[in-house]
Amino acid sequence: MRIFSIIFLLIIIILGVTFATLNSEMVTINFYIGRRIMPLSMLLAIVFAIGCVLGMLVGTWMLIKMKMKNRRLNKRLKLVEKEVENLRAIPLQEKH
Repeated sequence: MRIFSIIFLLIIIILGVTFATLNSEMVTINFYIGRRIMPLSMLLAIVFAIGCVLGMLVGTWMLIKMKMKNRRLNKRLKLVEKEVENLRAIPLQEKH
């Protein structure tokens, strides 16, 4: 299994290097307060990295939100199970 991960990593590195060489043109990025000139491949890598970080932040926020909801539901479940257990312990009364 380790050999497959090494091969996969090498393929990714080769694809990254070829992508960088194919997209080595310089582009100008206009910010509100200035300009920056950088290779297109670097710009795309930076934008991709920012997207990954933002995606992980949103995913983490949603995960924390779901864990909190899960904890609340587990507390309610325990309370309801305890109530059902108490109700089962009460003997039934016959009607006369």
